[in-house]
Amino acid sequence: MIDDSTRRFTDRVSDYVKYRPTYPREVTTFAHLECGIAPGATVADIGAGTGISAKLFLDAGHPVVAVEPNAAMREAADAYLADYAGYRSVAGSAENTTLETASIDLVTAAQAFHWFEKAGARREFARILKPRGKIVLFWNSRLVKGSAFLEGYEALLREFSTDYANVAETYPDDDAMADWFGDGFEQKTVFPNAQLLDYDGLRGRLASSSYAPKPGDARHEPMLAALRSLFDATQQDGCVNFAYETRVYAGKPMAARASVSAEAQRPNS
Repeated sequence: MIDDSTRRFTDRVSDYVKYRPTYPREVTTFAHLECGIAPGATVADIGAGTGISAKLFLDAGHPVVAVEPNAAMREAADAYLADYAGYRSVAGSAENTTLETASIDLVTAAQAFHWFEKAGARREFARILKPRGKIVLFWNSRLVKGSAFLEGYEALLREFSTDYANVAETYPDDDAMADWFGDGFEQKTVFPNAQLLDYDGLRGRLASSSYAPKPGDARHEPMLAALRSLFDATQQDGCVNFAYETRVYAGKPMAARASVSAEAQRPNS
């Protein structure tokens, strides 16, 4: 994982836990029915953060090891998921999970995938997966059009956020994901997702974003004033609809597995 990305959320963990959306349960149904993942299969959730995506698979009956390099986020996940017998966490990254070779049935990665070093992650996923293991990658993509609120929120981010323009377009598109999987790419799907947020929830959701100006920044108070105005102008029954598409990609790391096999057969020099 890119070094800066492992630290970006350290001082935003509380807001992340409270205000980030979960993922549709249809993601696990998709993994079972479309990808052939057996109930009870061992899952490694990479870049697990505060445990939102790990909980999705724990609730579906899977043992999950959460791989997360940020200590503050990993500790939040440990507290959040402490009651699940099938949960454990490790301090690792997408490129160095610390997990044993061929020990995992399903590799998942949710909102963190765009921070990974893609070639290194592909090699590592291939290493830790069992021979018939699968990869399911998914994330919530915030919709930027379709309502006055969504369009106003996007404009607010572009006006006030510190480095939003640098990270706003970093989620891979369909072509990029097909290229990442290579011959192992199998299928994709999209599920609708949304949060209904009152003003405090909306403010917390904004604060959870790594690019939002923090208290003390000259842009912080003007940003909140603009957020309040946007909320007041677009709320219905005291809430706004913070809409997403949950994009899901699945397959096998065929190219990476072939590369790993070739390196294993290479004589020592």
